[in-house]
Amino acid sequence: QVKLVESGGGLVQPGGSLRLACAASGFVLDGYAIGWFRQAPGKEREGVACIVSSDGRANYADSVKGRFTMSRDSAKNTVVLQMNSLKPEDTAVYSCAVGDPFEVDSTSSSCSPFEYDYWGQGTQVTVSS
Repeated sequence: QVKLVESGGGLVQPGGSLRLACAASGFVLDGYAIGWFRQAPGKEREGVACIVSSDGRANYADSVKGRFTMSRDSAKNTVVLQMNSLKPEDTAVYSCAVGDPFEVDSTSSSCSPFEYDYWGQGTQVTVSS
């Protein structure tokens, strides 16, 4: 079955780092668009980073550019979100999701959660002193 499981969330101080992983089973990640999304209390879910284009290049939200790095490990069928220089406003539940590469707009610089079909359960990231 199609399954995504996130891990790596936790509590970290401002300026710290966390490494999130999304493990896929039941399908090969390389054949899909994949993204990281987050939702803070009282806010809409927003795209953080996604890999949509055929060259594997990741797009990032302006708020995380230069701080977060998304990468794909094809051998392990996982994707990773390395988060550095974390800020309190990064606090949210982070989820990974995959979508049909033919349905996701590969020309867009943003990552829309409405274009993704399969979602993990999410992992909590809390940035606080």
